[in-house]
Amino acid sequence: MKRELLEFKDKLPLKILEELEQGLPDKASPARIKKIADRVYEEYRSSLAEPGECVGLVTAESIGEPGTQMTLNTFHFAGVSEMNVTTGLPRLIEILDARKTISTEMMEIFLNKPYSRGKEIKNIAEGLKETTLKEYIKSISINVAETRMRIELKDQKLKDVNLNPAKVGRILHKSLKGFDFKVEKDGAMRIKASGDDALNMIYRVKEKIKDIYIHGVKGITQVLPVKRGEEYVIVTAGTNLKEVYKLPFVDITRTTSNNITEVEKFLGIEAARKAIVKEILKVLKDQGISIDHRHILLVSDAMTMSGKVLGVSRYGIVKEKPSVLARASFETPIRHIINASMVGEKDELNSVIENVMINQPVPIGTGLPGLITKKRVDEKKK
Repeated sequence: MKRELLEFKDKLPLKILEELEQGLPDKASPARIKKIADRVYEEYRSSLAEPGECVGLVTAESIGEPGTQMTLNTFHFAGVSEMNVTTGLPRLIEILDARKTISTEMMEIFLNKPYSRGKEIKNIAEGLKETTLKEYIKSISINVAETRMRIELKDQKLKDVNLNPAKVGRILHKSLKGFDFKVEKDGAMRIKASGDDALNMIYRVKEKIKDIYIHGVKGITQVLPVKRGEEYVIVTAGTNLKEVYKLPFVDITRTTSNNITEVEKFLGIEAARKAIVKEILKVLKDQGISIDHRHILLVSDAMTMSGKVLGVSRYGIVKEKPSVLARASFETPIRHIINASMVGEKDELNSVIENVMINQPVPIGTGLPGLITKKRVDEKKK
């Protein structure tokens, strides 16, 4: 680190200092570096919250007011008819409620070089998509007299994903019990049933085999390679972080999912916090809404501070509040009050809501110190 920046080591966060050093002009004089650093420090100080400021209320207003202007819509990916992505207010509600099941699960899969430059990008994308046998079937014919079914496959489509009739045959053989199974020389597969109910068995299995899993990552239903700058990214409908991270060509340091619950389960609470921030900012950006990042960081901290992701709802953050009156003020007040009275719960009245309810001064403010002093006694009056 440059000598001129060392005096700011205890004044500015390390990340800001690193970014400052990287952004300095080439061949900048020590005096100019000092002037730039002073300006950055001044800007940093002015961005901090004043002691006593109600940051929670400011955050609620800053997110709530523009949130009322958000549209109720879905975004449609051009070229892929099945990929409709929930955006706007419905998506924001999903994130803040920390819903385990979301309407449209997606992944952004980043690739290692040379695949990120476009090498075999089509084959890689197709290989990720979960495919069933119906996508490889060319024709199905049933011989009623011999209770036999013959399946012809699309040879070229099998080659595109490095499959052959023998591999598909082994998968079918494991999935179908009670049938005679054979792969013929021309690559077609023959399934024969025997017994009194043989014909019915053949017709039933005709529909069943179409949904047998053959290839790809389970859960990923659609794939779309997208070029961003100089590299390709694969956007998917459906998500499966655990299986995708096992693939050697995937850059696991950047590949993400929009399912907060899956991120928490697979990568931990810090990754989930980052995902919450990223997803909220993405929704706001799509809507053309600009909100200070610190408001989003405060919400994400509140949702993850317990060590698990909790939604901003009566089943999440509100349920964790120690105050009986604060919990009762949100929803179902009678139930909260009855439950508290049955166990003799005590409310210390430490927060904002409960003091407002009983018309007391509100203990507000972030970083506001409480001062304690000894009372001075006048000796003469004694």
